[in-house]
Amino acid sequence: MEQKKWTLQIGGRILEVETGLLAGQANGSVTVRYGDTVVLATAVMSKDASKISGYFPLMVDYEERYYAAGKIKGSRFIKREGRPSDEAILTGRVVDRTIRPLFNGRMRNEVQVVITVLSIDGENDTDVVSMIAGSAALNISNIPWAGPIGAVRVGKIGDQFILNPVNGELKESELDLVLAGTKDKINMIEAGANEVPEEDIIKAFEFGQEAVKKIVAFLEDIRKDIGKEKSQPALLQGSPEFEEKIKEMLISENMEDALYDTDKKVIAEKVGAIKDKIIEYIKGNYQEDVEKLKEIAVQILEEVSDEIVHKNILKEEKRPDSRKLNELRKIECKVGILPRTHGTGLFTRGETQALTVTTLGSPGDEQIIDTMELDLKKRYIHHYNFPPFSVGEIKPMRGPGRREVGHGALAEKALIPVLPSKEEFPYTILLVSEILSSNGSSSMASTCGSTLSLMDAGVPIKRPVSGIAMGIIVGENESFKVLTDIQGAEDHYGDMDFKVAGTEKGVTALQMDVKVDGVTIEMLRAVLSQSHGNRMEILEKMLLAIATPRKEMSQYAPRIIIMKINPDKIRNVIGTGGKIINEIIDETGVQIDIEDDGSIFITSVDEASAKKAQEWIDNLTHEVKAGEKFNARVTRIMNFGAFAEILPGQEGLIHISELADHRVEKVEDVVKVGDIVPVKVKNIDDQGRINLSLKDVAKMMK
Repeated sequence: MEQKKWTLQIGGRILEVETGLLAGQANGSVTVRYGDTVVLATAVMSKDASKISGYFPLMVDYEERYYAAGKIKGSRFIKREGRPSDEAILTGRVVDRTIRPLFNGRMRNEVQVVITVLSIDGENDTDVVSMIAGSAALNISNIPWAGPIGAVRVGKIGDQFILNPVNGELKESELDLVLAGTKDKINMIEAGANEVPEEDIIKAFEFGQEAVKKIVAFLEDIRKDIGKEKSQPALLQGSPEFEEKIKEMLISENMEDALYDTDKKVIAEKVGAIKDKIIEYIKGNYQEDVEKLKEIAVQILEEVSDEIVHKNILKEEKRPDSRKLNELRKIECKVGILPRTHGTGLFTRGETQALTVTTLGSPGDEQIIDTMELDLKKRYIHHYNFPPFSVGEIKPMRGPGRREVGHGALAEKALIPVLPSKEEFPYTILLVSEILSSNGSSSMASTCGSTLSLMDAGVPIKRPVSGIAMGIIVGENESFKVLTDIQGAEDHYGDMDFKVAGTEKGVTALQMDVKVDGVTIEMLRAVLSQSHGNRMEILEKMLLAIATPRKEMSQYAPRIIIMKINPDKIRNVIGTGGKIINEIIDETGVQIDIEDDGSIFITSVDEASAKKAQEWIDNLTHEVKAGEKFNARVTRIMNFGAFAEILPGQEGLIHISELADHRVEKVEDVVKVGDIVPVKVKNIDDQGRINLSLKDVAKMMK
């Protein structure tokens, strides 16, 4: 392939797309550069239909390479990149969520999009570049796809929106919004915000969409220049007669009634019974391709169900569980239900239930994040677990997958703006959300449960956070209906899953996925407007369980004593090879964390042990002043006087003239090694040497 380059000015920098140099055997391959961040995106499609059944087999892999940042990572023995970091998983999910809706749902060719980071400059994030690169690779390939999409990041400093802010600007930004879409619609949103009002969020959408349009037009021009003709996909479809027969059976079996009940299990049983009848019909009437026909029938069942849900909501505002469009499911909130944990919150919304547990630890319990892009410490960590029993299923439990990582990150993002600073609350905070039952919006249940749990643990959050999952049903001519608190069926058959979390002041986190080609700004405005009232209603119910953070932490939570010492004295606390600090820890059983600025954190469940360690460190680091008195231990005898230890590791000299108020011929006539004597600090000379007096104390005692 001929090597070619195209450029676009966007966000004050050049976006460069290059083809023909790398990965020539992929169906589509591009290198995209923004600043000095460079990613390679490839798209490959199998020639024949996959043997994987039940869904369109798309794989998106985001590959970190530490050489991209000029780093060598890993242990002494293993240097190869291993399990992807959470950041890599989240970036892969973002790319997947952006491109997946634009494929034909009946397509069964395997498609794999691989994003490989080749260079990173530390300023331009790879996620937006990766989304554009994946879109470009698919767009110029022969893979059938309804793209391209464009993607941007939007920041907000004061009243000013910033397009594709660099990392330094993001630190000051109230908003970190990643937005993707087609030339006239938005199809993916991921955002963290510092309590930004909904009206400002809409303005950010509008600002970002203008840039998305330019990127889409840019990629379309590239496709016109070198794009391959799209091939015919392997579609999961039967003969018109077969598909019509299955549709007739679904109608005769009253598929519509099966989809409507307040109990998720009842719906599953009714739909399952209809599915079984159709499969029995296929087995009795067809001898060839039975398995394929069964899969086609299930696909038709899904499409008919989708049509029924759409029709009833758009025409009659009839939801599967009979709620009004803006009505929440029943909500129950409880706190403090586990006896030995530091804080618990149980949030139940309909059939979705999340138990979030707070654990408080020392500053030394912070998580060290070691990625291709950055090295940092996290003092707030959120884990999300989704066991199979939560949906009544049996599956192997092999650790967190992409979904668990993504949902945990969203709940974590929602709470960050309201957490106290380390200076206010020095604890490391670990939240774990256990999804005990699920029928839609478990990530937002985790967010609400997290607020309850934090307040139960006595964490002084600024304001409580609530979250809600909103849906939308889109009809002809862009008519639509907004749904509050979507449950499983509405998530499955609906056109959008929009999660909104925030406080009474504004939004703290957003996440949107769609199953259509996108939604308009008008639709998003309606969704955010309706969601605000719903969030306040949820918040009101949460505050009935616990109105403010507890004044006292659990008796089982550790206590932290904070000390500040002269950084030059840190070595006095640590000692040679850590001898002194280990002695303190062994003797008192506390945990001690020391920072370079002289901050010392003593953590212990036992207050007496913590105070003992504090006193020990006080003695080690005490800045001696003239006039202070000590009981000193004589350590050495010299001709001119005696050295005495007034504090651990700190000695002073009692000159022979300061031993008594009369002439002393020999030091040993007054003191011996090991004697404990009362002394007063006479002065400290320019070299920091401490001069002590025994006779001055003796005079005062007479």
